[in-house]
Amino acid sequence: MTRSQWHEHDWQLIHTAPQAPALHMALDEVMTEEVAAGRRAPTLRVWEWASPAVVIGRFQSLRNEVDSAAAKRHGIEVVRRISGGGAMFIEPGNTITYSIYAPLSLVEGLSFQEAYALMDAWVIAALGDLGIKAWYQPLNDITSEAGKIAGAAQARRGSTVLHHVTMAYDIDAAKMLDVLRIGREKLSDKGTASAAKRVDPLRSQTGLPREAVIARMMDTFHARHGLHFDHIRPHELEQASTLAHNKFASDAWTAEVP
Repeated sequence: MTRSQWHEHDWQLIHTAPQAPALHMALDEVMTEEVAAGRRAPTLRVWEWASPAVVIGRFQSLRNEVDSAAAKRHGIEVVRRISGGGAMFIEPGNTITYSIYAPLSLVEGLSFQEAYALMDAWVIAALGDLGIKAWYQPLNDITSEAGKIAGAAQARRGSTVLHHVTMAYDIDAAKMLDVLRIGREKLSDKGTASAAKRVDPLRSQTGLPREAVIARMMDTFHARHGLHFDHIRPHELEQASTLAHNKFASDAWTAEVP
């Protein structure tokens, strides 16, 4: 099969009201399956968060990654996503998260590294328009001279690839270190200041409101690949709500990897 090009697909944009962390996890699974089944065109979904969360990768150990007592103390929900990769620390208004549900043909024949680079190219261009010299850092980071900006993860289901990215717009480094064990270990001898440097927020690099950064991203995607506004359909939301309740909000799923 020959690899398809971005412009050959009719890209849809979903950007709706804030939603709960478990529902976001469920929507990723439902949307991926809808695109794979041909019931939905390839879609870019920009997330808005209703509450703080730590999102751990599909194969990560909950106990190794998260200080559950600290998460509870801060009122942070811990959820597990369907893709691999590392833990993400989320606070509403402080992150920019998006998912791309793309036909597998878009990354046909590419290595994982090449697939990540391809899927991140448009957002690196958008950051360039905002004056940030950013680049793809294998395997799954977007970084700049000031530090890491974003982390990506992928999952492949049937004929679809899910690619999602969380970008740091602003960050409470002290709280992040309190909740994430891995960050604490990496930075214990360097102090909190270097945590803020390692994950450098877009706010400090652009001086722009979060909404303006998102708007530039959408404009760039539209200019490069085409983009039309869409919405979450009732049956998708219904499926996702059931899945969020039965799977993604359950202790059994979240703590699946000991």
